Amino acid sequence: MGTVVNLIAVIVAIGSVLAALGNAAYLGLLSSAATKRAGGAPIAAYVRSRWPMAAGTTTGALLALLLAAAGNVPVDILAVLVAAGSGAAATRALRSTQQRYRSGS
Repeated sequence: MGTVVNLIAVIVAIGSVLAALGNAAYLGLLSSAATKRAGGAPIAAYVRSRWPMAAGTTTGALLALLLAAAGNVPVDILAVLVAAGSGAAATRALRSTQQRYRSGS
């Protein structure tokens, strides 16, 4: 039973880390493009306001991965909760940023 819970915690934590790093990478790309473009100051300011959220979700996801490495059931359940929360927040932040600056149809 404990092995199954630990496996679930590790999988959820890895997914959370990927979501958080994806959000941070997207912000980095957006920031880089905004600084190279004339008139990109509003976008750069928006990205700077989003960095604390990206750092917080990444920290939460890495903490969940660390907790999942502990291996006992109560800590694994806590790891799943932390990972799910930080992963959901990172995904929501990424989607809102993408919708704000989506180009095309």
